[in-house]
Amino acid sequence: MSKKILDELQAKLGQIMASSPAKDIERNIRATLTQAISRLDVVTTEEYEIQKLIIAQMQHKILSLETRLAELEQQSRHSKTSLPESETGK
Repeated sequence: MSKKILDELQAKLGQIMASSPAKDIERNIRATLTQAISRLDVVTTEEYEIQKLIIAQMQHKILSLETRLAELEQQSRHSKTSLPESETGK
């Protein structure tokens, strides 16, 4: 019998809350929060992880290019020092 009374009480409280200003306040707060959050410049965790992966790949590529550039500069310096004087314009 007490379960029946509790269920009836819960149903009546639900009806009161649904028709009271508290429900309107809740809806207004929810709408305001939703609007405020939508204005924030946020990304999903998935988008963040994808961007982290892309950055890591770009960093690796930059490091590879810097290494290759250093090798080419070394070769260029080496080839200039090993040319005979007639080819260097001296």
